[in-house]
Amino acid sequence: MSNFFDNDSPTNLTEFSVSELSGSIKRTIETSFEHVRVRGEISGYRGPHSSGHAYFSLKDDKARIDAVIWKGSFSKLKYRPEEGMEVIATGKVTTFPGSSKYQIVIEQMEPAGAGALMALIEERKRRFTAEGLFDPARKQLLPFLPRVIGVVTSPTGAVIRDILHRISDRFPVHVLVWPVKVQGEGSGDEVANAIQGFNALEHGGLIPRPDVLIVARGGGSLEDLWSFNDEAVVRAAAASTIPLISAVGHETDWTLIDYAADIRAPTPTGAAEMAVPVKADLEAQVSALSARLSGAMNRQMDNRRQNLRALVRALPSLDQLLALPRRRFDEAAAGLGRSLELNTMNKRRNFERAAARLSPDMLVRRLVERKQKLSEQAARAERVVERLLDRNKARLERFDATLSAVPARLKAMTDRSRDRLDGLSRRADSAVVNDLRRARQALVSQDRVLQSLSYTNVLARGYAVIRDAWDRPVTRANAVAHGQGIEIQFADGRVKAVAGEGVLPPEPAAPPRPAPQPRPARKPEGTSGQGSLF
Repeated sequence: MSNFFDNDSPTNLTEFSVSELSGSIKRTIETSFEHVRVRGEISGYRGPHSSGHAYFSLKDDKARIDAVIWKGSFSKLKYRPEEGMEVIATGKVTTFPGSSKYQIVIEQMEPAGAGALMALIEERKRRFTAEGLFDPARKQLLPFLPRVIGVVTSPTGAVIRDILHRISDRFPVHVLVWPVKVQGEGSGDEVANAIQGFNALEHGGLIPRPDVLIVARGGGSLEDLWSFNDEAVVRAAAASTIPLISAVGHETDWTLIDYAADIRAPTPTGAAEMAVPVKADLEAQVSALSARLSGAMNRQMDNRRQNLRALVRALPSLDQLLALPRRRFDEAAAGLGRSLELNTMNKRRNFERAAARLSPDMLVRRLVERKQKLSEQAARAERVVERLLDRNKARLERFDATLSAVPARLKAMTDRSRDRLDGLSRRADSAVVNDLRRARQALVSQDRVLQSLSYTNVLARGYAVIRDAWDRPVTRANAVAHGQGIEIQFADGRVKAVAGEGVLPPEPAAPPRPAPQPRPARKPEGTSGQGSLF
């Protein structure tokens, strides 16, 4: 009885492991739902992951399913997913065994009808308006007469021919065409890159920088014009520092780039007309202005000539202007001779009075006085010189006595300095020897530690280091691929080798180890062959 209760009860159910059961469910679901179309609203979308894959969910009012778009499929999507967008997704259903969840792997995706596209456009329009991308204060004025015009459009359509023909008829200027796709996959990115590329050109460079840009495309359906509703295109147009004209579709077609551009043209031909004026009209206007300028100048000259004549008649004659100066000149000339005679008589009287005060006795008296003062000054100078000589002679005698006692003091000071220098020299030699001994001991101990930690000692015991082609040590076997060149470092050198696959041969019998050699006795430190550094 005990054996019966100890054994497990027999059963007909097959026993599965968790991995086998998850794999079987995965194969069943992928076989049953290999190709499905699902309609739902995008939820939880935060943009592509750093790996390039996109993870989000599709939901309706009753259910929710996880969704993933792999990196390769994401780059081929015509419409990029956005939060809250209702789409129709095509793909297959699969499971994720690691967490027992199922999800749809989306290969294609499109909006669920034109209503969804219009709702998406309105949502983007509200968002861009809130950011200020459509603010009229950001708009730039178009240049009156641009020298270079940049056109972003398809090089093979009729749009570029209409623009070039219209510009050549009105006012021929230099036109640069940046060819892009205006419809289909990747067209939005090409248009945005073209706008940014024109703005990146420098003034005076090899390629001239345009003065105005035209982004043009012919008419089409909402889906055909969808590239010009792309967020990258709208932001590139709003950030353009070159004035930009949007000419997408017909007059009734509106896209988001029309709101971000500086001005919207109803057609590509209208954009060309906005970009340049009519040369013939300008020439006629210049001719009319030139004629008006010539007439105005002639009338102004006539008026000035008449005013000048009136002023000339109001001016006095030359005789009237010079009458008073001539009278003053005649009066001054008449009184000049009498004034010279009076002046000469006054000078003569002053000279005679000064000569009467001069006599030889006065000059002799002044010479005697000056000679007496000079004799007194010479006597005083002699006495001052004698006192200075006596004073300097006494100072020289004292200095001579001081110099006679200097050699004895200098000799004593020299002996003391020599003794002190000898003592300092002996102390310096002793300090240098002690420092060298301590440094040598520290170096020997550090060398022992370095030798004990060095991997070359391990190589000497029969080990080796494997290095790859970049001279980096290889620490794992799975890091070496079949046929990869490697380098093996032994204790006595390096050899090159190529990694291979297969079973290793049996290890050969270990050779007999040589008998240990007696270790030579260590020399005492005092008898080292290194010697002293001094």
